[in-house]
Amino acid sequence: MTAVISSRLPSKQILTWKKATWEEYEQIRDRYENSDTPRVKLFFHNGLLLIDDMGWEGINHSVVRELFLLMLGFWIARNPQENVNFMGGCLLEKDGEDAASPDLALYVGADRPQWTEGETRKIDLDRWRVPNLVGEISDTTLASDLDQKKNLYADLGVSEYWVIDVRGRQVFFFCLDAQGQYCEVAVSLVLPGLATALLEQALLKLGPMTNMDVALWFQQQIATVES
Repeated sequence: MTAVISSRLPSKQILTWKKATWEEYEQIRDRYENSDTPRVKLFFHNGLLLIDDMGWEGINHSVVRELFLLMLGFWIARNPQENVNFMGGCLLEKDGEDAASPDLALYVGADRPQWTEGETRKIDLDRWRVPNLVGEISDTTLASDLDQKKNLYADLGVSEYWVIDVRGRQVFFFCLDAQGQYCEVAVSLVLPGLATALLEQALLKLGPMTNMDVALWFQQQIATVES
């Protein structure tokens, strides 16, 4: 049986940002890190905390996230860049200020974060640079991804932010301008030549096609463009 995109509304609760101090965020972070509870995503910005503790990923979210990882891999294989590292799911943290757990995170170039024995598992942004690109798969979180999280990643100085709208089958690219604000663009600057239009075409094929078949279709499309 093949997993496909479902049009049914999920039964999960709606996540909300709540007022909190950095110290309260740290207590929650440490409690989850030192427990056997399901994976959570934490976000903290401007005194507001978001805890995505809904456990495992839903089918829609998982199918689309894996599709984008496959497509990005195919794109980079055809358009090589040095020292590319995917690190989605990691906790990014700027001490006392901001925290985020993006679905997608891409480092391009030198000085990527590396873990050392005995360290915590988070990416310390006072020690390491931010990713070149982050993205959120928006199955039930589109409003927050286009608002609070967008502001959070802009304040962190992430050059490019993607929002993938699962239900609407849309892809949004935002690039940081000279004033530190995100402007919507149609073509990626971190991955030059990659356009939202092609990724949206891929999303529209999900359902009748598996994510692996869609990724192979995407690979054929970029090979045709380059030839």
